[in-house]
Amino acid sequence: MRRPRRATLAVAHRLAILAYIIFALFPLFWLLKVSVTPNDLLYSEGIRMWPSQMTLDHYRFVLRHSDFPLFFRNSVIVSGSTSVIVTLLAAAAGYAMSRFVFRGKIWIVGLMLLTQMFPLVMLVAPIFRMLAPLGLTNSLGGLIIVYVAFNVPFATFLMQSFFDGIPRELDEAAMIDGATRFMAFRRIILPLTLPGLAATMGFVFTAAWSELLFALMLISSTDASTFPVGLLSFVSKFSVDFGQMMAAGVMALIPACLFFLFIQRYLVQGLTAGAVKG
Repeated sequence: MRRPRRATLAVAHRLAILAYIIFALFPLFWLLKVSVTPNDLLYSEGIRMWPSQMTLDHYRFVLRHSDFPLFFRNSVIVSGSTSVIVTLLAAAAGYAMSRFVFRGKIWIVGLMLLTQMFPLVMLVAPIFRMLAPLGLTNSLGGLIIVYVAFNVPFATFLMQSFFDGIPRELDEAAMIDGATRFMAFRRIILPLTLPGLAATMGFVFTAAWSELLFALMLISSTDASTFPVGLLSFVSKFSVDFGQMMAAGVMALIPACLFFLFIQRYLVQGLTAGAVKG
């Protein structure tokens, strides 16, 4: 009786996973489908799984006759810079939070958590007032500063959890052999947290790549607009060009996919297994 029951549970488990995958990927499939559908067939064919005719006109228009390449470049600069800066800061802060006990630590943790509790829309006006006198309200640099400030707390806690999983004996062994604290951190501990660094960088890159609120409120010129703001250019007062918008959305997925393809081999856990013999 147990074997048929286990087989049934295994089949149900696989079917549930398959249903979830279909549910998660269907919006991406529909995005691709609309992007290659001619305008005259978007509404005339009704609901079809694939258009009777395909075209690349939407992609040609987006690349040649719109500001999408500029938006794309700005998003790559902002997201790449933010992810690198946040990961470096979070690695140093996470190591300090994991390894040191110092006065006021609990208050620092509390303040970092407090920054994650407020709705972002409440902070737009104060941030604008702070950045405006510095001339950072219409620049990629100001946007990077805001993104770094809001992503560092969560990234720090994420990195701290990885450092907590690394035995302290590794630090002590390195310092006994003559290494300084910083050398032990850079040469011994940091390489062991490559999965954490990759996960943190991926999270921050995705958050910065898709952020719209601050990019919309702090940037007013086309030259400094990012991709999420640029998508609004395909929405006019009386219509929405879904074909061009979907084509831009498909192309915007490329850097994110390439980024995760690059770091995916570092997302495997267990690099510290066997580092310390019990």
